[in-house]
Amino acid sequence: MSSKESCRSELRIAIRQLSDRCLYTASKWAAEQLVGIEQDPAKFTPSNTRFQRGSSSIRRKYRTHEIAATPIAGVSYVATPVMEEDELVDGDFYLLAKSYFDCREYKRAAHVLRDQTSRKSVFLRCYALYLAGEKRKEEEMIELEGPLGKSDSVNRELVSLERELSMLCKNGTIDPFGLYLYGLVLKQKGSENLARTVLVESVNSYPWNWNAWTELRSLCSTIDILNTVNLNSHWMKDFFLASAYQELRMHNESLSKYEYLLGTFGNSNYIQAQIAKAQYSLREFDQVEALFEELMRSDPYRVEDMDMYSNVLYAKESFSALSYLAHRVFMTDKYRPESCCIIGNYYSLKGQHEKSVMYFRRALKLNKNYLSAWTLMGHEFVEMKNTPAAVDAYRRAVDVDPCDYRAWYGLGQAYEMMGMPFYALHYFQKSVFLQPNDSRLWIAMAQCYETEQLRMLDEAIKCYKRAAACNDREAIALYQLAKLHAELGHPEEAASYYKKDLERMEDEEREGPNMVEALLYLARYYKLQDRFEEAEVYCTRLLDYSGPERETAKSLLRGMRSSQSILPSMDVERFPP
Repeated sequence: MSSKESCRSELRIAIRQLSDRCLYTASKWAAEQLVGIEQDPAKFTPSNTRFQRGSSSIRRKYRTHEIAATPIAGVSYVATPVMEEDELVDGDFYLLAKSYFDCREYKRAAHVLRDQTSRKSVFLRCYALYLAGEKRKEEEMIELEGPLGKSDSVNRELVSLERELSMLCKNGTIDPFGLYLYGLVLKQKGSENLARTVLVESVNSYPWNWNAWTELRSLCSTIDILNTVNLNSHWMKDFFLASAYQELRMHNESLSKYEYLLGTFGNSNYIQAQIAKAQYSLREFDQVEALFEELMRSDPYRVEDMDMYSNVLYAKESFSALSYLAHRVFMTDKYRPESCCIIGNYYSLKGQHEKSVMYFRRALKLNKNYLSAWTLMGHEFVEMKNTPAAVDAYRRAVDVDPCDYRAWYGLGQAYEMMGMPFYALHYFQKSVFLQPNDSRLWIAMAQCYETEQLRMLDEAIKCYKRAAACNDREAIALYQLAKLHAELGHPEEAASYYKKDLERMEDEEREGPNMVEALLYLARYYKLQDRFEEAEVYCTRLLDYSGPERETAKSLLRGMRSSQSILPSMDVERFPP
């Protein structure tokens, strides 16, 4: 059996098993990958499957590795035995419990299965109790939250669940789904090392439960921890590593993994969305926009991940495209956090910041831990000059995810607006630690060092140098480096950076005061260095401008002619005022 046929067979069985245990998110993920497996052209044609997008320019762009047998060429995957079901005795009770579960009557579902002993029933009973505890915890958070929207509510079922699941684990009577739930309970109780060990055992025994992989990924907070995880060589491991690399901000490694996976899952919308996320983190907005446009054509009612697309359209100020996207998600499902964030971005681009905040608040009512909404709401409060509210929003964002560099950067901006550069510097340092390749963060920190309270110009220069090395698209770093070196009395370094900045402006065909300033400084610098021919070149270019720089250039040319007599044929007076 070929690799693709093997994947299909495994996923079909996994979808039934996951759905039967009410793990609907994992079941949906598996079903999407099943449909995403590239069809055999000999058996399928574009006329009988809408997922056959072989002519897609987006797909061709990332299909850099043609793989015939396995997602990664030369890798041999382990064969995972299919788990046998054991529901011959208590199947009717299980069906009743599952019906209660699907109606969100978790306690009733657990009660029905109280005397059932099969592994399948034990899992569903424990899972129902866990979700009942989560539901009650959310209700208490709404009822008891403090002035900052925080409360000390906990899932009260965790203690009894941990006791029962640990006993099953010691007796060897727990299945991979029970291990997944045990790992989830341990993680919530703060036993991260044990939770990681249990989740690894779960995915090695049953690799198709994407929920277990997701929880394991959240426990691999560093690359060192990730490298110590002992996983079987199954094709699901490649999905996990690609996702983990993305969380660890190793975007190029993540892209490479997803490119390999396209060899088998060539029609996967999930992979296309993950590639778009990685490109978004690398600020390749044109490619991200093209990828999401392709996603919208193939999956027109998709809401998941579309808030990221709205961020790209916002950054590019594509008002009509963002308006169309907001209308589309509103008509599809307006009570999704992603939909609310998209509509919030739309109103923000229109300059209606109060309405924008209203939709971000609505997103947070739907999901208190929706990170993008906290961060974007902080941005809106900054625009409204409401810095205390902005600080509160950004702090809630870093509570949800301490690795969100945008929230740390927002805190830095807010404290800078309040005239507190020492605090701002601390938060900028946090942000560049998390995202060291973003030139905007280095520039913000450099400007903080330049403030009147700090005046740490040498440190500012180091930051601008890092920004220039990180592909400074706003073309700020080179100009600032030139100005700072000139201010500190380093004419050679200043001339070097002015020259680089000038070359960049010429390449990008940009004009403006920065170009005039660079030409004037270089003309004076080369005149003082007695390099009159080079000074004449810059002076001659300045004569094309109107204003005081033109007169300065004429004065410099006269001075060079009178002092060195190197321009006998140059009649400066032929340039009319």
